[in-house]
Amino acid sequence: MEKFKVLNTKGEKVSDAKLNETIWAIEPNDTVLYDAITLTRNAERQGTADTKTRSEVSGGGRKPWKQKGTGRARQGSTRAPHWPGGGIVFGPHPRSYSKKMNRKERRLALKSALSYKVIGSELIIIDSLKLENAKTKTFVEILNNLKVEGNILIVVDELTENLVLASRNLANVILLEASEINTYDVIAADKMIITEAAVKMLEEVLV
Repeated sequence: MEKFKVLNTKGEKVSDAKLNETIWAIEPNDTVLYDAITLTRNAERQGTADTKTRSEVSGGGRKPWKQKGTGRARQGSTRAPHWPGGGIVFGPHPRSYSKKMNRKERRLALKSALSYKVIGSELIIIDSLKLENAKTKTFVEILNNLKVEGNILIVVDELTENLVLASRNLANVILLEASEINTYDVIAADKMIITEAAVKMLEEVLV
């Protein structure tokens, strides 16, 4: 795999980094990737939607009219599904939308997502990301120096207070430690910025 240039916070090249091909240059597995994204999105669903069946709707205890002699169709309750105010048939009830994936599939999905970032030239490696103050203006200047826009995922080896405070007001920025990285956030980002140390941490875990 070709060497990747490493930038500083001013957007200047400072060195080259060689990425592990078994992580950053695999042929992406779209099926596993889709399953991982679905798993993450399903985990965010509450699953609390509920409707009442005919047995749960109040009222309807008395037979509306006698069985025979009225000329009308026989009815047993005013809370049957075809009556106004009646119960709901096949409506939603509380449930879990969670899915399961084994460890190998999760790793393959993350590797596929990372490889797509390299293929699409959406990966930026920087030597380090440390701020002297907690001003959002300072953080935005760094992003401008790196010429990134859209949804941005920033992966660092260690979260510092200044970094968290400076980035938390930016709606298009997600800041994560290397240990917290996940397939969905990688795929959802237009650009991924990662520190050199975070790259090494990821490679140690995913090899």
